Amino acid sequence: MTEVLKLQNLSKAFPVGKRLFGAPKGTVHAVQPLDLSVQQGETLGIVGESGCGKSTLARMLVGLIPPTTGSIEIDGKPLDNADPAVFGRRIQYVFQDPISSLNPRKTIRQVMEAPLKRLHGMDKAQRDRRISEIFDSVNLREEFMERYPHEFSGGQAQRIGIARALAAEAKILILDEPVSALDVSVQAQVLNLLADLKAKLGLTYLFISHDLAVVEAVSDRVAVLYFGSVVEVGKAEDIFRAPRHPYTRLLAESAPVVGRPLAAPEGRETELPDPLNPPQGCAFRARCPFAQGDCAAAPPPLAPPEGHRVACYHPLN
Repeated sequence: MTEVLKLQNLSKAFPVGKRLFGAPKGTVHAVQPLDLSVQQGETLGIVGESGCGKSTLARMLVGLIPPTTGSIEIDGKPLDNADPAVFGRRIQYVFQDPISSLNPRKTIRQVMEAPLKRLHGMDKAQRDRRISEIFDSVNLREEFMERYPHEFSGGQAQRIGIARALAAEAKILILDEPVSALDVSVQAQVLNLLADLKAKLGLTYLFISHDLAVVEAVSDRVAVLYFGSVVEVGKAEDIFRAPRHPYTRLLAESAPVVGRPLAAPEGRETELPDPLNPPQGCAFRARCPFAQGDCAAAPPPLAPPEGHRVACYHPLN
């Protein structure tokens, strides 16, 4: 398989408590330096609880915020200093809240025309033809084009958001919680649509979600984030069948299951560490029932170099 997206030493830090003069009071490392690669036609699921850095990572990938360190490569070409139009033609974002992601003052036709004008320089006849093709591919009627975003249901608005991303003709889509705001029945429709589009158009997905059931259903591989770091990555069936990091198992056991009583997660702590005062060593050790003395010495590396990788000194069997 061909590698289409490669992240090397990518990180993001935000200064906190900025003063008018002088240094900020502190720094929050939202994403710790990480390396990831995504293959052509793959769906890489990215999971973790709120605050783990999922959305910050996604926004760096599409150029909404600059990385603090590291590089992003698509098809072997770095995007660090690329023209925004180059970004837009290669990678696009599908937002979590479909209605608020659309400009309420513009019709759907105007929303759809923007990437066709700015990224591809199409004339009106070309734009009309292309919008018609895209609407057909996402099962939307053409009379919707003259309506405004508030006139649509959540499922229809998310289809429009997907259509807008397809208009740029990007081959990589960042799907940031794309179905979490939708009813369960509508979630299935949108997920089936995404699967069909991936097969027809040869798309590559980064699917970001806290819903493990959805991630398991759609992903080829899964990367688990905790406190801004990748703590486990591997094939989806391996991650969910036999997680090796205690945090991954905690996530799986915390997910509600019909017929199973809710129980407090096993461990000493239940909250993320203080981002302004991060712990030494493994960031998960205060919550880990298997933590030992060596866990406080230094953050564990992600190993082995290939296959099912885990950042833990005492991984689960």
